[in-house]
Amino acid sequence: MNIAIVEDDDAAAKVLLGFIERYSKEESAELNTCRFTRADEFLKNYKPSGYAVVLMDIQMPGTNGMDAAFQLRKLDKSVSLLFITSMVQQAQRGYEVDAVGFMVKPVSYYDFALKFKKALEVYSMNEKRNVTITVPGGMCRISVDKLMYVEIVNHKLRYHLVDEVLEMSGSLSVVEKELESYGLLRCNSCYLVNPKFIRSVRGLELSIGDETLRISRPKRQQFITRLTEWFSGGGVG
Repeated sequence: MNIAIVEDDDAAAKVLLGFIERYSKEESAELNTCRFTRADEFLKNYKPSGYAVVLMDIQMPGTNGMDAAFQLRKLDKSVSLLFITSMVQQAQRGYEVDAVGFMVKPVSYYDFALKFKKALEVYSMNEKRNVTITVPGGMCRISVDKLMYVEIVNHKLRYHLVDEVLEMSGSLSVVEKELESYGLLRCNSCYLVNPKFIRSVRGLELSIGDETLRISRPKRQQFITRLTEWFSGGGVG
């Protein structure tokens, strides 16, 4: 697995590199580490699914670590993110970018190993539920467990995640095939829904998140059957 260290301080980066090497030996883990001195440099050619864990310093010249984390999440919603900071207050917004945690300088190996292991476990657990989609200007890595539903409007696909909506060109039929193994269900020609977010089904309407979607009459019976299978544990995903 690839690990990124985004740290402008050479001494701090050297400590982290040493910790990763020690962890790799102790846990017999194959880890490849890249170090970046600036967040702008790290983000410039970033590709989704390129890294399992990113160790991000918060105080850096140019784009700081917190702002870089928000940009990172637009590209990759599944990579595990650990902040490194001199002040705890600086990492308080970590929940906004789904950070696994933070470490306060000077970082001890015990603290590092504990949180780094958790970050790797979170990545490994989520990796099976991650998909890469094409968005304007590039690609984005998302977790199916944060995808409520996909809709198509005027030949435009809209991926409704719990925290934002991603829009791109495409075919809902193609998306349906790509996400079939994750348990998403077609309720009509316009919507592909994630059953874990369905709150209720009444007649030809279903509530998902804060939205109400329409179930087509011809598809209702098959939809209800598959939804029942999913809730009983017999469905896919």
